[in-house]
Amino acid sequence: MTSLPVRDPLADHLLTPENAAFLFIDYQPSQLATIRSMDAALLLKNAVSTVRTIKTFGVPVVHSTVNVAAGQGPTLPELAGLLAEDKPLDRTTVNSWEDVEFLQAVRATGRRKLIICALWTEVCMAFTALDALRDGYDVYPVVDAIAGTSPEAHRAGLERVTQAGGQPISWVSLACELQRDWARQETVPAIYELVLTDRLLKE
Repeated sequence: MTSLPVRDPLADHLLTPENAAFLFIDYQPSQLATIRSMDAALLLKNAVSTVRTIKTFGVPVVHSTVNVAAGQGPTLPELAGLLAEDKPLDRTTVNSWEDVEFLQAVRATGRRKLIICALWTEVCMAFTALDALRDGYDVYPVVDAIAGTSPEAHRAGLERVTQAGGQPISWVSLACELQRDWARQETVPAIYELVLTDRLLKE
């Protein structure tokens, strides 16, 4: 079996480690406590898997929190440990896209495809995604690593972003899209363990 030549990783219409950036927003205790659209433990597990995937492929990360300076808890420790090299940008705005430092960090990545994880779906994900789409970015919400304050709110947030041009993706689909070919050996062990051994065979 012979694979086709690797497509231009910058021009590829699919996600690649070279054309994407990861926006990780508000995975803090108070937000997690109010999740009602899925089991909070499963949400956290999926968010950890998403971050591990991103780190395996070296995708640049923009990490943001809200109101930590005013006393709200920081990023959950299970996730903060994985993001030790990505200092969180604390803000007061509900919509991350309205924070100067956040927007500067996104633009500094030079990437036009934005993979987004944010709590809640209907607020911090949706507002950021809608503004990014308006500014000409491609947006990929990770549907099973985000959640809302109710099943209806989560669904409405996703539908709103999708109708505006967003492209929902699952964390397993994300991992496989970034990997693309099992002949690309450098990342195979980590992704095989993450997707097959650690998750799917243990569910």
